Amino acid sequence: MTQALDATPAIAPDLLADLMDFMRRPDDGDDVFNSLALRLFTHQFQHSPAFQRYCRQQRKTPRTVKHWRDIPAVPINALKELTLSCVPPEQCERVFMTSGTTRADNRGRHYHPHLRVYDLSMKLYFAQRFMRGTPRMRMGILFPTEAMLPNSSLAHYLALALKEFGTEDSEYFISPDGLDIDRLCHVLEQAQHTQQPYALLGASYSFVHLMDALRERGQSFKLPKGSRLFDTGGFKGQSRELSLEDFYSQMTACFGVAAEACTNMYGMTELSTQFYDDGNATQPAVKSGPHWIRSRTVDPLTGQDVPAGERGVLVHCDLANFNSTTTILTEDIGVLVDGGFLLLGRAEGAQAKGCSLAMDAFLRAARE
Repeated sequence: MTQALDATPAIAPDLLADLMDFMRRPDDGDDVFNSLALRLFTHQFQHSPAFQRYCRQQRKTPRTVKHWRDIPAVPINALKELTLSCVPPEQCERVFMTSGTTRADNRGRHYHPHLRVYDLSMKLYFAQRFMRGTPRMRMGILFPTEAMLPNSSLAHYLALALKEFGTEDSEYFISPDGLDIDRLCHVLEQAQHTQQPYALLGASYSFVHLMDALRERGQSFKLPKGSRLFDTGGFKGQSRELSLEDFYSQMTACFGVAAEACTNMYGMTELSTQFYDDGNATQPAVKSGPHWIRSRTVDPLTGQDVPAGERGVLVHCDLANFNSTTTILTEDIGVLVDGGFLLLGRAEGAQAKGCSLAMDAFLRAARE
């Protein structure tokens, strides 16, 4: 382990080893999280010039920051404008890029010197929140492969799910030619017949297209007990619009899987850790993450935490983001509740203005 870590430039082997050990130990408490967050802040302050300039503008340095909540939050769009990496980008094993635009120069980039931390984060929490103790399941993937989308974090995430948790007969149903609806229907009929639990995973908009195709065929399924559905992302601009209640109601109608067994994952390219809910029988469902990520809700105009139970913009401190920045100011509105947070949509009005002002401040400081 130490030899492999030493090969990664500008990353202290003991820091990375301690981080990965912490991720494997869910019983470690707040003090250990805080200590690691501060060590990572110091590392990123020292090795990321743009981040350091922004922190100095905010009068935050490793000498003054004593708690993870005080680490300056980087606006999420900053990853579109600047290179935030402690390691030279050309030395990184993988670069994940955001979607949503055809302009290659206007896509957020998340640089990974290696994928050991990202993969560990995914595997540990996916096993707990989606697999729920089941070692492997037969899986179908409704998303392109890594070969088709090499810069997609979701493509890598789903490839890892299939490799680490899928049975040998798990497979993809999206190819360069599109969705293979005939083969998928055959496999779902097979699962009904054998009564072996089946897991179908993909982007939310992929499910919308699939359900529309099934409706046109007049076809639906009743997958065996223990089957699970997994969706992530939204469908705005990718498919027809529908409410979350309608979406999960249609999922149940098409696949015979109760909403309680339909898991939504909330993640983003700019993070290395994902959030999950425990089913979607009610909306909005509570999202929560593992012990190595913490969330706040803030007023983006002031950067200060809002009182518990009030709407604010979500800020995530993700220790698995060891190379870019641990702390991200999103453009998502949420409310902290017992057990996690409720995701309420995108920032609008004054909150969106606050996010824009935070972005302007970051860019001014980072480019000085």
